Amino acid sequence: MSEAIFAAGCFWGVEAAFREIPGVTATTVGYTGGSTENPSYRQVCSGRTGHAEAVRVEFDPARVSYEQLLEVFWANHDPTTLNRQGWDLGTQYRSAIFFNDVTQQAAARTSLAAQQRPKPIVTEITPARSFYAAEDYHQQYLEKRGQASCHIGLRIDEADVDGTQVESKPDSGGSLWQKLLKTRSSSN
Repeated sequence: MSEAIFAAGCFWGVEAAFREIPGVTATTVGYTGGSTENPSYRQVCSGRTGHAEAVRVEFDPARVSYEQLLEVFWANHDPTTLNRQGWDLGTQYRSAIFFNDVTQQAAARTSLAAQQRPKPIVTEITPARSFYAAEDYHQQYLEKRGQASCHIGLRIDEADVDGTQVESKPDSGGSLWQKLLKTRSSSN
């Protein structure tokens, strides 16, 4: 088995995305990238630990490649927003790839270079450090509640029925990774 660590905002939806991938054998949500040893969720949320909410992904490289996991990572969040994903704000919600070796580092850099966005990508690519598992109630949080994914997303420039602009609202249409997987599977 191999291991990968990604931070892409709130770890609940990120974990759910990776758990759906054939070849992923285990996921653990937790905290990494900071200086506080064994932090609690409350400490990480304070923004003073330097940690990001992250997901450790254990995978079978014979069934899924690290590059495929990177595709899921990119599709699951907005890598152009600094310290923010949707309505979650703070350094704990930053976009980061924590590589375990030079092969993962090279793959992450190549993958980042291939991402073409109108806005610059702010994703950190940094060496993996100590990973601290989050409290048990955070593990498989959505699954424990009968949800397949985080259903909160943002809609841009919605128009009301009469044509006037309305404020963006939560969208329950599924995450980007679900749409990506559906699109790819329907084109095969």
